[in-house]
Amino acid sequence: MNLSDSRVINADRPTVWSAILDPGVLMACVPGCQEMDGTPEDGFTATVVQKVGPVKATFKGAVTLSEMQAPESVTISGEGKGGAAGFAKGGAKVRLEEQGDQTVLHYDVEAKVGGKLAQLGSRIIDGFAKKMADQFFNNFQDHVGAPPAEDTEPETSDDAPKKGWLKRLVT
Repeated sequence: MNLSDSRVINADRPTVWSAILDPGVLMACVPGCQEMDGTPEDGFTATVVQKVGPVKATFKGAVTLSEMQAPESVTISGEGKGGAAGFAKGGAKVRLEEQGDQTVLHYDVEAKVGGKLAQLGSRIIDGFAKKMADQFFNNFQDHVGAPPAEDTEPETSDDAPKKGWLKRLVT
């Protein structure tokens, strides 16, 4: 499955680049992500719970960043094993383009699955992979390019910390 698209993010390119390298931001944006640790240099480990058709699985895997050309482009590659459900493997080539005070994030995604997941058929798998990629990049766009905290209504109680508010304050 291959997918290409782009998103306009309401943040400058250095801010978007920093967010791509931040495990906290990535964890918040990956649908079903339960844990994420690591560094951009050494790679990340992640645990993701997903349901594809009738198959629900917990994938444990690794994410690596390569071909980094700060703050212009990076290749994000990942592979996860979901036990009896099979495996998922994929990657995204991400390119950032300045557009005034915004950033256009272009991406090309490729995904492969094996095991029980592959038996579901390419139509289900392709639809699921497209949905996952769209959710990730929509979440990323919302997380990084959200308006400053004072312009939005709080979604949680005042006691809960708001993710990303400090970064938006200093940029």
